[in-house]
Amino acid sequence: MSSSFLTPKALGSLIESSVLVRPLRHGRATHALIIKTFTISLPSFLSNHLVNMYSKLDHQNSAQLVLSLTVDRSVVTWTALIAGSVQNGHFIPALECFINMRRESIRPNDFTFPCAFKASSGIRAPLVGKQLHGLAVKVGLISDVFVGCSASDMYCKTEIRKDANKLFDEMPIRNLATWNAYISNSVLDGYTHDAISKFLEFRRVGGSPDSITFCAFLNACADSSDILLGRQLHGFLIRSGSNNDVSVGNGLIDFYGKCREVEFSEIVFSGIYKPNNVSYGSLISAYVQNYEEEKACETFLKARKEGFEPTDFMVSSVLSACASLAGLELGRSMHGLAVKSCVEGNVYVGSALVDIYGKCGSVEDSERAFFELPERNLLTWNAMIGGYSHQGNAEMALAVFEEMSEGENGVLPNHVTFVCVLSACSRAGYVKEGKKIFDMMPERYQIEPGVEHYACVVDLLGKAGMVEDAYEFIKSMSIRPNVSVWGALLGACRVHGKPLLGKLVAENLFQLDPLDSGNHVVLSNTFAAAGRWDEATYVRKEMKNVGIKKGPGCSWIQMKNSMHVFQAKDTSHERNSEIQIMLSKLRRDMKSAGFIPDTNFALYDLEEEEKESEVWYHSEKLALAFGLISTSPGIPIRINKNLRVCGDCHSAIKFISGIVGREIIVRDNSRFHRFKDNLCSCNDYCTSRETENLTKMAAAGVYLHHIARETPDVERLTKFYQEIFGFERIETPDFGPMKVVWFKISPVSSLHLIEKNPEAKLPESPWSTTGGVTDPKYLPRGHHLCFAVSNYDTVLQTLKDKGIETFEKTQPDGKTKQVFFFDPDGNGLEFGDWEAPKL
Repeated sequence: MSSSFLTPKALGSLIESSVLVRPLRHGRATHALIIKTFTISLPSFLSNHLVNMYSKLDHQNSAQLVLSLTVDRSVVTWTALIAGSVQNGHFIPALECFINMRRESIRPNDFTFPCAFKASSGIRAPLVGKQLHGLAVKVGLISDVFVGCSASDMYCKTEIRKDANKLFDEMPIRNLATWNAYISNSVLDGYTHDAISKFLEFRRVGGSPDSITFCAFLNACADSSDILLGRQLHGFLIRSGSNNDVSVGNGLIDFYGKCREVEFSEIVFSGIYKPNNVSYGSLISAYVQNYEEEKACETFLKARKEGFEPTDFMVSSVLSACASLAGLELGRSMHGLAVKSCVEGNVYVGSALVDIYGKCGSVEDSERAFFELPERNLLTWNAMIGGYSHQGNAEMALAVFEEMSEGENGVLPNHVTFVCVLSACSRAGYVKEGKKIFDMMPERYQIEPGVEHYACVVDLLGKAGMVEDAYEFIKSMSIRPNVSVWGALLGACRVHGKPLLGKLVAENLFQLDPLDSGNHVVLSNTFAAAGRWDEATYVRKEMKNVGIKKGPGCSWIQMKNSMHVFQAKDTSHERNSEIQIMLSKLRRDMKSAGFIPDTNFALYDLEEEEKESEVWYHSEKLALAFGLISTSPGIPIRINKNLRVCGDCHSAIKFISGIVGREIIVRDNSRFHRFKDNLCSCNDYCTSRETENLTKMAAAGVYLHHIARETPDVERLTKFYQEIFGFERIETPDFGPMKVVWFKISPVSSLHLIEKNPEAKLPESPWSTTGGVTDPKYLPRGHHLCFAVSNYDTVLQTLKDKGIETFEKTQPDGKTKQVFFFDPDGNGLEFGDWEAPKL
């Protein structure tokens, strides 16, 4: 078409269409046509169109150039440039343009001020906003409904609520947008009751709400947990017919989901004539918030079948559902779909990816998703710290926390951040660091610790063996301890054999939640582990008498598209015979390697052989055996358990990982355990009583001197320890007919392998005989711990003061003194006055 046929008005329309269709080349072609048509100077309205086009399409340099070449610059020209800059997030350049406009003595109009107010709120500059407010008053535009509304919005977004309220009250005219802005900002700022009162005031003055008003009000009701008021609005919507609006329906779905009334969310969704992608996203989110993750995934699949493209909100919600289900493979499928839909770069989707990989034990994938994100917000950092926390990797969790809060990122932590960091310290035994983080909350970040933070510290102290300190910490709390706080201490009493304190803690728990079966079971297990079978049985009978039923412990493993669930001593699986064969083979191999079952985790009063059988058929071992027969060699095995993995299963799986050469990942209700090459990612923290007691005793100047292990085949076990662990064999004294091998296991301690032979006797050693000897003075020569203490006489006197029977001996050198005794579980302990090392 010849340019002579295009009028200036037609050219202006072409520029407007270029803004709508977005490709810049159309606009540039029109610009070239305008230059060709108007060789001398452009009409001012065409210049305004060009400035608007370039600024809206985020080509600020071109917009500035056109503006500089415009002779007759008006408020419309400047406003077009300012509006485009604000729309594209260039808030500081927008304010600079406003200043330059004022330098040309051009008076801003009712379109300029709203853009300038939005720019000042975008950079959180209330002082600039107040200056703009003063100028609007000076030029007489503050009474304009749009200017007044934008000024009030600016004060809300810069957290100056007092001025926002005052300005709102002084406005002579308030339109629907003004009311909506005020109510929405009140909800976003956490002033839900203010939002509700303003909505009621709006109705009293005869205002007619729209979908935005209704949704803001529903958010206020949800945030204040006012289910009754939200239902009243739902009734009003039905009477007025407004419930047919899809946006209002979406708001209702979200409201009921947040109020834990997900069945009403389903009813509202089913009543929407044509649900859109927001409808599906709201329902998926409602399911996730109410722990119905499987329904969330099913709803997403339904949305895909209906032809809806996945949005960033949908994908992030489904990823959260996958994380709760520990569905790693499903999460990976969603990751692929996110990449295909080009939403993986969204900060919320990216944060959800970091979260799911962390919660599924694949911390390497979590790190990759974290570092690939173009931007990170608080959710992203919390998810990464949480991923390390689940692994018990306190060192990395603390490093990321430091990078987040002290680096150039400038992201301030919130209460969730501290829960993740404290949990990581608890799972790794970082007592000193955990206490420091807890003290840092109010002092440095002005965050008052909540009950969940106190629970983390109690867990931290309890797992480190400082059970009495944890109890004193609870007594000093400034807020009332809840179930999680007392529950953490009860678990510590179970692990560290504190039945009396455990009983006291349980009484507090029973007052708070008398029907929780878990607390009764932990107390019963505490008594059982201490050998107090009558009390353990009494607790179980009490549970039965009051009708409290314990949920069964179970483990499950996903194989292809099926989930296989196992309970202890379960024989119902269709491949049970193969599972039993695999278990028998593992048991033989482990026994040959020197594995001894820990029968302390058999919680019934049985003979020793029966106890070994009891712990061998725990659900996680059955799931592992099934995984071994169902997968190819070398493939990692992933097991989930609804309870905490017991110490015997932990030790057994660690042994099995070395025997079968597999990586085995176990997710229990506390954390992840990654077993590989006879090692676990938790470093055996809080799974072995010996390890826990060593941590506690080291703080008191007590150090491990040696561990004794008895075996019928010393040479075979010697080869095992050398090949698997790389222990250094050291010179061993001559014990005559008794074959003994010593290994150096640390700079200050050793491992003694002693031949199991009832006929062979260690000379002059009451702890060296086995077989028919029944005198309790004679300790078993195998499976005992020996410690070096720097304050031998004090320790000996303490044992005597507590009424513990001791057996003292002096070495042939006439100097080294030793004392032998039994701990409450009947394990042999030996203390000597060797010089304790300075570590």
